[in-house]
Amino acid sequence: MCFLRIIQFECKDTDKKLLFNLWSSLKYTNFNATIQSIDLMKKSIFLFSFLVIVLNCKETGEHQAVESDSDSGHIIDSSNEKAEFSIVIHGGAGTILKKNMTPEKEAAYKAILEKSIRTGYDILKNGGTSLDAVTKTINVMEDSPLFNAGKGAVFTNAETNELDASIMDGKTLNAGASAGTTNVRNPIDLARAIMDNSPHVMMAGNGAEKFAEEQGLQLVDPSYFYTDNRFNSLKRAKERETIELDHDDKSAFYDPTIKDYKFGTVGCAALDKNGNLAAGTSTGGMTNKRWGRIGDAPIIGAGTYANNATCAVSSTGWGEYFIRGMVAYDISALMEYKGLSLQEASKEVIQNKLTKLGGTGGIVAVDNNGNVAMEFNTAGMYRATMNDKGELTIGIYKK
Repeated sequence: MCFLRIIQFECKDTDKKLLFNLWSSLKYTNFNATIQSIDLMKKSIFLFSFLVIVLNCKETGEHQAVESDSDSGHIIDSSNEKAEFSIVIHGGAGTILKKNMTPEKEAAYKAILEKSIRTGYDILKNGGTSLDAVTKTINVMEDSPLFNAGKGAVFTNAETNELDASIMDGKTLNAGASAGTTNVRNPIDLARAIMDNSPHVMMAGNGAEKFAEEQGLQLVDPSYFYTDNRFNSLKRAKERETIELDHDDKSAFYDPTIKDYKFGTVGCAALDKNGNLAAGTSTGGMTNKRWGRIGDAPIIGAGTYANNATCAVSSTGWGEYFIRGMVAYDISALMEYKGLSLQEASKEVIQNKLTKLGGTGGIVAVDNNGNVAMEFNTAGMYRATMNDKGELTIGIYKK
């Protein structure tokens, strides 16, 4: 029976053979008083060999439990230990360089990132849903002029602000999205209302605003979204007679406070104590956009995706490429159909597939075990994450 237990360890075949030979030599030894000393020696050798092999097997198993991804700095936990809950956010990605960031501005971004993620963390810690955590976390960023969402939305060619948002429930695969609204203070609330209180997934323009009014959501005068920074960006874009993207270091909206280009979309992904995933994204889109242009943020599968079987993802970047690549869903699909980990799938989509397509940007995501990915192919991405132990990580730059 002891030998049967031994071979259950994941040992090499040579080790098992050695154990078998040792055991056999003991089993068929003629034990008597004249060879007691020899018998004792054999038993001692057997026990010593047994301990050496078992300890070696245990050590081998322990080395297999954790895999390190040195390129991205993330640890892939293959032990399948499930976190009680987890949350991750982004505030946009792009050419964000420390040399162009004042200490005051950097501190301001970090403060809002921390305030935002702690809002969602507190909801999850107290047993709230991932949907509520995502919604309320994004609300904080929408109310800040620092990000291209809500209050900080960029201007269209017509000098208006047209806002987009989406949210998805990983448990039911239900989703809601709004596009091109001009008077809804928090577009993520409208996306949530569309998901919860209508048979539709997406509403746009005047119809979406009418629905928001009927749902009792907070409406504002369009002047609420005005900021000097964003309006000056529009004027510069018109002077150059080009379209500025909120996600391209060649023709992105220019933020004079950091003297460089950046993306501004905001998003959140979360896992709650009930094992349910959710993701949401909100944006003001593209500076100087025309003709009712809509990017990836309100497109389920491109800017937002959640599925309890795999992960929840929120995207930020050059919307046209994220739509063409169905970036958020592609990460989930690689996990579901190819068996990749969240980090492996995120890296494959952002660093390989999206990059080859010509797109730039990033994602934040969490899987159904609470593992987090924050992958981007730009110089920086405003980001933060908190786990069920209350550990907070905030990042801006790539290195």
